[in-house]
Amino acid sequence: MNIKNAQIIVDNWIKAHGVRYFNELTNMAQLTEEVGEVARIIARRYGEQSEKESDKDKDLGEELADVLFVVLCLANQTGVDLQQAFDARMDKKAKRDHDRHHNNEKLK
Repeated sequence: MNIKNAQIIVDNWIKAHGVRYFNELTNMAQLTEEVGEVARIIARRYGEQSEKESDKDKDLGEELADVLFVVLCLANQTGVDLQQAFDARMDKKAKRDHDRHHNNEKLK
């Protein structure tokens, strides 16, 4: 599945189950919430914080998917073709960062 198809799937889900998109500010708050849940898992599972018993059953994949869902919602409701934007960004990063990363002593 490509990003364009994912945007269509999310839009169809909203139309079938969600009544309408939440407004952009609400979705931005939701995105922040979801990123916080990802951060909590990463900090406790891979970082130095101890993992609470209640956090051990949290699924990182599901939380990352929640982040993606809200990002796709924001793209849809603001008219962003995320596939085009992502492809353009990857092209820019490939040109800009190739030598920079290969020449970075910290990465060797």
